[in-house]
Amino acid sequence: MRLSSFLAVFRPALPLILGLSLGCSLSLLMVSWTQGDNDDSCADELGNGRLFLGRGDAQRDLRDGAGDEDFQPRIVPYHKDPNKPHKKVLRTRYIHTELGIRERLLVGVLTSRATLNTLAVAVNRTVAHHFHRTFFFTGLRSPKIPHGMTVVAHGDDRPVWLMYETVRHLHQHYGADYDWFLLAQDDTYMQADRLSELVGHLSAGQDLYMGRAEEFIGGEEKARYCHGGYGYLLSRSLLARLQPHLDTCRNDILSVRPDEWLGRCIIDYLGLSCVEVHQEMTYRYFELGKNADPEREDSVQFKNAFTVHPVSEPNLMYRLHKRFSKIELEQTYLQIQQLQMQINNLSDLTPEGKAGVTWPIGINPPFKPRTRFEVINWEYFTEEHIYSCVDSSPKCEMRGADRADVNAVLEIAVERLNERYQPQLRFRKRRLLNGYRRFDPTRGMEYMLDLALEAYTQKGHSQVIAKRVNLLRPLSAVEIIPMPYVTEATRVQVILPVTAQDQDFVGNFLDMYVMNTLDTHDNVLLTFLFIYDPFDAQRVSQTDVFAGIKAMIGEVEKRYADVKIPWISVKTEVPSQVKLMDIISKKHPVDTLFFLASVWTEVNADFLNRCRMNAISNWQVFFPIHFQEYSPAVVYRDQQPSAASSSFASESLRDGHFDRHVFDEACFYNADYMTARTKMAADILDNEELLESMDVYDIFVRYSGLHVFRAVEPALIQKYVRRTCNPRFSEDIYHRCVLSNLEGLGSRSHLAMALFEQEQANST
Repeated sequence: MRLSSFLAVFRPALPLILGLSLGCSLSLLMVSWTQGDNDDSCADELGNGRLFLGRGDAQRDLRDGAGDEDFQPRIVPYHKDPNKPHKKVLRTRYIHTELGIRERLLVGVLTSRATLNTLAVAVNRTVAHHFHRTFFFTGLRSPKIPHGMTVVAHGDDRPVWLMYETVRHLHQHYGADYDWFLLAQDDTYMQADRLSELVGHLSAGQDLYMGRAEEFIGGEEKARYCHGGYGYLLSRSLLARLQPHLDTCRNDILSVRPDEWLGRCIIDYLGLSCVEVHQEMTYRYFELGKNADPEREDSVQFKNAFTVHPVSEPNLMYRLHKRFSKIELEQTYLQIQQLQMQINNLSDLTPEGKAGVTWPIGINPPFKPRTRFEVINWEYFTEEHIYSCVDSSPKCEMRGADRADVNAVLEIAVERLNERYQPQLRFRKRRLLNGYRRFDPTRGMEYMLDLALEAYTQKGHSQVIAKRVNLLRPLSAVEIIPMPYVTEATRVQVILPVTAQDQDFVGNFLDMYVMNTLDTHDNVLLTFLFIYDPFDAQRVSQTDVFAGIKAMIGEVEKRYADVKIPWISVKTEVPSQVKLMDIISKKHPVDTLFFLASVWTEVNADFLNRCRMNAISNWQVFFPIHFQEYSPAVVYRDQQPSAASSSFASESLRDGHFDRHVFDEACFYNADYMTARTKMAADILDNEELLESMDVYDIFVRYSGLHVFRAVEPALIQKYVRRTCNPRFSEDIYHRCVLSNLEGLGSRSHLAMALFEQEQANST
C-alpha cells in the first residue's frame, strides 16, 4: 500500500507529514507501508509510531478527547455460504450511495403564513440557490405558494410545535442524506458560501450544536442555547441522538421561544451546550441595528459575518445581499492580485525566469499547436461586420450575441485604459480600426484590438492616437449541470409519416430499419402514418396509392413472426406536423418515447441510443441536425464515384453538410408533447390556422418550458433528395424548405467548379 493511498484514508496526518523536518529523505510516491529492519534514520520514527498513529495510539487519543472520529480503515470480509442459493448482487445507481457519501448541508428556514410571501421569498431569491437544498417550514400553508420554493406546512403555527415538527421532519426524511443541518428564521440574512465553507472544515461525525450562544432566562446556569435569529448548525449524529427524546421534550419543557426550547432539550437529554467556536472555527454573526444602512456598515465583524439579524423587510434583505456580494468581489479581486504577485515573485526560481510568466498571470498559457492542423485561426471583425461566417460567406453583418460581445469588449478596453493612465490622460474611443478574436479552449476568448482613441491631457489638449490592446475573457470554473437519470434500455416508438410523393423512398427506409433494429433485436417499434389527400382518399377502395408499401410491410411481418408494424391512415390537404402528432399522441401511452422520422432517415443503433439519452422526460427534448449528402450531379458531375469512395462515404461524413434548416426528426416523450399542447389550447381558440403555421419544434420552444436540445448528429445520415415544398405551410416553414434544397446542392467549391466547367463548355 503506497503512502499516497494511506494519506487518502488518514487525512488528518497529511499536514503533519508535510511539515516534518527530518534527517532522512521521504518521497510521497515511493514510501511503502511496510515495517521491518531498516538502517534508514526514518525507520525508528516509523517503528515508534511518531509519523503514523498505530491502532493503540489512535484509540488512546480518541479516549483522551483528541478526536471523536475513527480514522482506522475497516475491512468487511465477505464469506459466501455454500448452503444458500446464489443471489444476484444489486448495485446502487450512484456510487456515493454505495460508499455512504452524503451531501454536506441542508438549510431549513422557519417562516410563517404572514411572511412567506415577503421575507421568505427574499431569502429564496438571495441565497437559497447557493445551497444544495433549502426548505421553508411553516405552520399553516399560505393560499398561494411562491414559485420555485419548497414549502413544508406542519398544520400548526405555534412556534414550539413548528420547531418540534421541523426537527422531526429533517431527521425522518433527510437524516441519512446530509451531514449538517442549518436552521434559521426568515428574518436572517445568510452568507451561503461562508456557511458552506464552515461546514466543510468541521468533522461530521461529532455531536455539535453551534451558533450564537445565549443565556437562558434567569442566567443561573452555565449552559447556553443557540439564538434562532442568527441560525445554528446541528450535526447529523446529534439529530439522530435527539430524535428519541423529542416527544418527551415537547411534553415536559415549557417555553415560549422555539430556539430556547430546542436548546433546553439538547442540554437536558444530550448534555451539550451551544458553542461559538469549535475546532478553531468560529461561527461569526452580526446584529443589525435599527434603521441601519448596509452600505455604511464597514466594521470587520460585519464584513466577516456568516449571518445578519434582524432583517425587518425584504428590501433590506436585497440591500444586504448586494453589499455582501460587493465585499466578496473585492476580497476575490484582492486574492487574485496577491496570487499574481506571488506567481510573479516565484517565477525567478523557475528555469525560464521572468520570461516564463505568461499574460495574464495565473491563467493558462496559450495553446501551442504541434502541427499546422492544430493552429487556432483568428477571426477578423469590425464594429459592423465579421469576416468569418457560419455559412462560409466571406463577410456578414455583425448582430445578436456577436455585436453585444464586441461592444462590451470595446467598452471594457477604454475603461481599463482610463484606469491605467488617469489623471494624466483620458481616452475616448473614436472607432475600431481592426479587431481580431479567437477561442482558445485552454484559457478562453482572446481579443486583439486596434483602436483609434482621442487622448485628452489635464490641460485640455487632445490628439488622436492609435493603440493596440489585448484582452482575454477567461474560462471560469466549469459547472457540471445535474441531469436526470436516463437509460439506453428505453423502448423507442418510431413514427414515419408518408405521403404519396414520398413512397419511392420507403423501401430503402424499411431495409435499413430491418437490418439495424429487427436483426439486432433492438427495443424499437415502428408505426406508419399514411397521409391521403382528399382525391386519393375517395379512390382508396378502387386504387390504394399505398398498396405497395403495405405489401412490403406484410413481407416483413412474414419474415419476422413476432413483429407487427401497424399503420394509421389520415386524410388531410395540409399534412401539418402538429395535426399528425395529435393523432399519434392519443393512440400511445404518456410514457412513450417518440422518434419522429422521415422517409429519408437511415435508422441505426448509434442514433437510437443518443435519442434515448438526449430525450429526458419532463426535462429535455432532442431535435437532431442530420447530415445531408450533396447532389451527386453537382459533386461528381460527369464522373461516377468510385467504389472506394462510396464505401468511405458510408462509413463517415463525406461530400455533404449538416442541414440546419430541417426540423423533421425529433425525439421526445408523449407526456411532454401533451403538456405543451395543453398550454397551446388557449391560443388555438383565437387562431385555428396556428396549427398549420407551426411545427413540433415551435410548440416545444414556445409552450413547453423544457430544454430544447438542438445539435448535429453524425449518425443520422441522409442521401440527397430534393424535397417538395408545400406552399400551404407557413412562410417560415416554406422558406426553410427552399433554403434546404438550395444549400443541399453542393458546397461553394462544388458549385463554383460546376459554373466554371459550364462557362468553359459554352465558350468552346
